[in-house]
Amino acid sequence: MAALLLRRCQRQSYRDCVHYSRHVGRHCLRAHLSPQLCIRNAVPLGTTAKEEMERFWNKNAGLNRPLSPHITIYSWSLPMAMSICHRGTGMALSAGVSLFGLSALLLPGDFESHLELVKSLSLGPSLIYTAKFALVFPLMYHTWNGIRHLMWDLGKGLKTPQLYQSGVAVLVLTVLSSVGLAAM
Repeated sequence: MAALLLRRCQRQSYRDCVHYSRHVGRHCLRAHLSPQLCIRNAVPLGTTAKEEMERFWNKNAGLNRPLSPHITIYSWSLPMAMSICHRGTGMALSAGVSLFGLSALLLPGDFESHLELVKSLSLGPSLIYTAKFALVFPLMYHTWNGIRHLMWDLGKGLKTPQLYQSGVAVLVLTVLSSVGLAAM
């Protein structure tokens, strides 16, 4: 059957074949054998996918609907915000480590000379503590939240109240460990 249709399409031009295939209705078997029997019983297809898509977007634009799912339709929750922050800290830490490695390769001098440069700036202890806290906070958050994700992989803490409890625990542990490490 397919070979017969292929031979028939090869004899006709491509446009005629596409036109023919659009107007083949329920009587496909008769269409393969004799197109004259089918054309008069053909049911034309309604619209193309492109026309349907344009109609859909025009209707939504006319109703002033946002693109769905849009971030504004969600009510923010702690697990949702923590998931986004986990991804963000992962990207920031990855970029930071990459930049640190590139700077170690490309900048002249060694680590001790760069450390001496920072010490020679005579920055106050509060500014140094704040900078250290800003550097260690994303690392601690990503670490504690990563442990939380590992617990989820073990099937622990997946109920909604436990999600919120573990989220608060991650935030508390993040602040405490960041304060402790920045004080060193």
